[in-house]
Amino acid sequence: MEKVINLINGKIRTENKFNQINKNILIHKNYLEFSKTINLNLNISKNLENHWLSGFTDADGSFQIKIINRKNRTEVRLNFQIDKKKDKILILIKEYLGGNIGYRKSLDTYYYGSTSFGSAKKVINYFDHYHLLSSKHINYLKWRKTYIIIQNKYHLNNSGIEKIIKLKNTMNRFNLDTVI
Repeated sequence: MEKVINLINGKIRTENKFNQINKNILIHKNYLEFSKTINLNLNISKNLENHWLSGFTDADGSFQIKIINRKNRTEVRLNFQIDKKKDKILILIKEYLGGNIGYRKSLDTYYYGSTSFGSAKKVINYFDHYHLLSSKHINYLKWRKTYIIIQNKYHLNNSGIEKIIKLKNTMNRFNLDTVI
């Protein structure tokens, strides 16, 4: 446990996790001596050019493809989203990637969402460099493939929309662990 705490010291960004370490681990009788020698630090840096956001997304993020049928066309929206009880860390992510922050009164939660293609490009640049390590990586690849289909304007015909629908239907709970 001491080795783990030394490895994550200075990397924790949320006060909730920081307090959990202090209140649940460092006050435990097995770690009293260790707690006297360590100076646990919260990471307050605004620099996200590292793997932190990737790990945070593995835990709390999602990639979504939304298909909206309009009268004369089909609209495709890409959303990268993270939900949290407090908005402080979401503000940092918004400053880095663009996007927006909203509040759901019924759930008493805030959410970060990137729905513009400009912020989607920033999301792609980030996750192409700092890879996800969970099954969300497969969802990200499908989301990214949809972005490329849209950028190449293939979504303007039926075969492009069909490809996007197939990608969407294999994400999350329908995940087949393959990229079509």
